[in-house]
Amino acid sequence: MSRIGKNPITIPAGVTVDVKDSVVTVKGKLGELTQVIDAIDVKIEDGTITLERPTEAKDHKAKHGLYRALIANMIEGVSNGFTKELELVGVGYRASNQGQKLELALGFSHNIVLNLASEVKVETISEKGKNPIVKLTSHDKQLVGQVAAKIRSFRKPEPYKGKGIKFVGEVLRRKAGKSA
Repeated sequence: MSRIGKNPITIPAGVTVDVKDSVVTVKGKLGELTQVIDAIDVKIEDGTITLERPTEAKDHKAKHGLYRALIANMIEGVSNGFTKELELVGVGYRASNQGQKLELALGFSHNIVLNLASEVKVETISEKGKNPIVKLTSHDKQLVGQVAAKIRSFRKPEPYKGKGIKFVGEVLRRKAGKSA
């Protein structure tokens, strides 16, 4: 039995979950998310969701924990939301936003302008003496992670000085450099 898959999911107040034709729809105060589920049975009883697999086949075992985690993340997203923070480390690195348009100055000959999806809210924090921070919030965990990875891919942190875009709290492996 999958350790993650057999755990029940409690539905918090203000969140509605509907299962119709192998499509799970979760609605909450922050938005609505849907997920297609195949080969796993979803049962809603007394404010909890339980997932059961029909057989012990390898495919069913793999999907059991996966779909339980996806549904739990959907419920967490529509009730609380998800936040990712990126830190720009480097001299002259700047970030600014106008609505859903994020503009990054990362030491290239041109600024990078990124139009973000309407589900992702972006906020830039620039304080004197500190590195600029880009804060992404959304109800969709997969989307906010994908956008954060895209922004980080523009200038990954290098191992010598640590310059680049990194997640807040990320620990980088540093190298010593030249020894003369």
